[in-house]
Amino acid sequence: MDYAAAVAALQARGRFGISLGLERIERLLAELGDPGTGLAGSLVGGTNGKGSVVALTRSVLNAAGLHVGTMPKPHLVSYRERIAVDGVPLRPQQFADAVAEVLPVADRISARLGPPTEFETLTAAAVLALSRMRLDLMLVEVGMGGRLDATNALDLGVATIVNVQHDHERYLGRSLRAIGTEKAAIIKRGDLAVTGATGGGLQPILARAAEVGAPLRRAGKGGEYGATVTQLDWDGIVVSARRPGGDLADLRIGLPGSYQAANVGVALALLDTLAEDAQRRGRRADIDEAALRAGLAGARWPGRMELLPGPPGGPARVLLDGAHNPTGAAALARSLAELGVRAPVLVFGAMHGKHVTAVLRHLATLHPRPIFTRVADAHAHDPGSLRARWRAIVGTPAEVAPDPARALEAAALMAADDQPVVVAGSLYLVGAVRALLTGDREEGS
Repeated sequence: MDYAAAVAALQARGRFGISLGLERIERLLAELGDPGTGLAGSLVGGTNGKGSVVALTRSVLNAAGLHVGTMPKPHLVSYRERIAVDGVPLRPQQFADAVAEVLPVADRISARLGPPTEFETLTAAAVLALSRMRLDLMLVEVGMGGRLDATNALDLGVATIVNVQHDHERYLGRSLRAIGTEKAAIIKRGDLAVTGATGGGLQPILARAAEVGAPLRRAGKGGEYGATVTQLDWDGIVVSARRPGGDLADLRIGLPGSYQAANVGVALALLDTLAEDAQRRGRRADIDEAALRAGLAGARWPGRMELLPGPPGGPARVLLDGAHNPTGAAALARSLAELGVRAPVLVFGAMHGKHVTAVLRHLATLHPRPIFTRVADAHAHDPGSLRARWRAIVGTPAEVAPDPARALEAAALMAADDQPVVVAGSLYLVGAVRALLTGDREEGS
């Protein structure tokens, strides 16, 4: 099987198909020989910031000379992004070989348990491929929720819940307590745990950690870890950080946006917890301050507050950020205001099932000039319906474009030279625009 065939086989299982539960993934992994057994690292769950915490933590571990496997989600351009070692996606044939090994097993269990979803199949392929690498640690981003997410079939020794906010209520519940309960279930007996959650979502995490006897490190308000922004610019932020091992001043963080300070606190707690878990396993655990500083400064996370040069003949700069839920949109609006962005051109698209009105209300604080568009997927909102919603919220006019390429063309005519065009509302839209800006394409597309 070549790479294009592997992607086609995955897509045939439905990119947006959701069928929560662990029975299929556990059977898949069992029939593959339980490749997750013996793997160490952390499941990283939460509503926002999972990818940033993984990016920060991986960068520090790499700076310390450790090899780290990651399973980020969703991908922006290529499926290969979903299985990476030290930030580098698998080669196309490596990816295809892993998928090819999983597919017949998936077909075999379908008659009894139903067909594994695309996400379950891809999770099994990732675990299988990464288990055969010489890795020191794995950092696995949890998909939706936690309790019934396919990644929860793994127990890596550490469970991290970055925060608990409103998202996916149809599946996770409408209260923060209910959502937090779903996310807290990734904490297993014998684990060490980390959280940056506060408010209504924190209590179920505290209860779960106590129930299974998992020592819990906390970041943020009321926690022993945290970071305060002292400087910010387009290259990132500088923070003063607190931790039990001693405060750290003038930490340069390579991810822009003041909201990243909360993620830094969680990442520092996770690094200490991974070191503790490594010691109890008799593995290497040393991360000195030089590696910590170098790793945090060198961290990158594409598509999240990412500033790129615009296309030829287009806007000079384009700022990419998913901002697909109200909390993410509020953080983006606040960070752009702090960086002096005013009345930007906003290219916006969204998928069904999201709190679009609340997202647009937060972005409206920037007084943007919107261009509504859509990616080529049936689950994307129609641009005309988004424009109607904008008019109902704000009462100002907006443009529409049938696809991201023409949205960028329209943005070039509207944008001021000193302001970036902002692309937000969906990571699928961000991925489509990023492909246009960088020239990256899915292999075979």
